[in-house]
Amino acid sequence: MVKLWGVLSLVMVILMPAYSKFPPTCNRIECPAYDVIDSGDEFEIRRYNSPVWASTAPIPDISLREATRAGFLQLFDYIQGKNSYNEKIEMTAPVITEVSPSDGPFCESSFVVSFYVPGVNQADPPPARGLHVQRWNSTYVAVRQFGGFVSDENIGSEAAALDESVFDTKWGAAISKSRGGGSGASIYTVAQYNSPFEFEGRVNEIWFLFDIEDVAAAQA
Repeated sequence: MVKLWGVLSLVMVILMPAYSKFPPTCNRIECPAYDVIDSGDEFEIRRYNSPVWASTAPIPDISLREATRAGFLQLFDYIQGKNSYNEKIEMTAPVITEVSPSDGPFCESSFVVSFYVPGVNQADPPPARGLHVQRWNSTYVAVRQFGGFVSDENIGSEAAALDESVFDTKWGAAISKSRGGGSGASIYTVAQYNSPFEFEGRVNEIWFLFDIEDVAAAQA
């Protein structure tokens, strides 16, 4: 019976789609609200409704994992009360890392790590040294979801898979324009919904952000 359950679990993982309608973590803690606009082969298009983020300064590093860890520690201190208001803030999800890739494999990329500010704090987020507030307008995002742990080894292939999925769709031109004109070294964002101590049911996403104006052009 144990062996059979193991085989069935493996089959379920293989058949699991590369995105879901709603990240399960968001049933437990606050996440930014969004509407699903479209979905396709291993991607979906979301419209985020003006979320607010507390963000680090750009972190130069060759490792996404190490940069995200450094940024998260700074943000964790922030929500624990190391801010100008000495105010503790509820944990939210996801923690996102905007990646501006380098031009070569041994060069430093630039990473900005951000924490979603809970609704109760969005009118006046506590200031903190080394952090700044980002207030998104209504923003469109192409999303690919995947499981396991984010690593420097797998993140490039996941971003490339999303790029391939949306390339020939009606959204492809708008996404390419907003990301800098093409694939390769184009900007993307990694969203992580779980703590490092959760080993099952992990949810991660690749995000490609694109502008409302570009959406209108894509649909024209």
